[in-house]
Amino acid sequence: MDALLIAADSALRTVFAKHHATRATPSPQNQGLEPLSEAQKRESIGLMRVNHVGEVCAQALYTAQALATGDDALRQHLLAASAEETDHLAWTEERLKELGGRTSLLNPLWYVGAFGIGLLAGKLGGDKVSLGFVVETERQVEAHLQGHLAQLPANDLASRAIVAQMKTDEVAHAQAASAAGAVDLPAPVKGLMRAAAKVMTSVAHHI
Repeated sequence: MDALLIAADSALRTVFAKHHATRATPSPQNQGLEPLSEAQKRESIGLMRVNHVGEVCAQALYTAQALATGDDALRQHLLAASAEETDHLAWTEERLKELGGRTSLLNPLWYVGAFGIGLLAGKLGGDKVSLGFVVETERQVEAHLQGHLAQLPANDLASRAIVAQMKTDEVAHAQAASAAGAVDLPAPVKGLMRAAAKVMTSVAHHI
């Protein structure tokens, strides 16, 4: 019952609460470029909204896997990773507000979907498969963020600094999960994960 209450509290906080980072928002080394045009702002807003959705899904995945495992050490590892992802939520929310944008209206749906995948992986596959999902998720997110660094306007230094730090953190999370005993997922599963992510990113860019 305690675990379920913690999971429910995490879901409500992730989807509806304002988030506060434990680390300072990454800032650009250089300043003084020309302001963003309206078209550039719209592009940055769409990309940062997608990044925020990705962090909502990461919270759901980690929370579900922590609920599914019977290993206390692994549970603490997953919850610690979830706490680090909260920084990303706070940073992307802050940047969206600065740009005059908003988070996705479908965040509750994204959270439920990711939570279900995480719980299924943990209950049916066990801890090593659950960690495998973390590794593959973080690797796909890393590639996704690298793509965003190419897509963000060159003069949106604030968003680029945030995305670059997020990418560094996701690499570390994947390495930690791999070191904890993750197994490599089958190619069809990885393909399904990429397809689901494509749907999510395409929709979240606009809604």
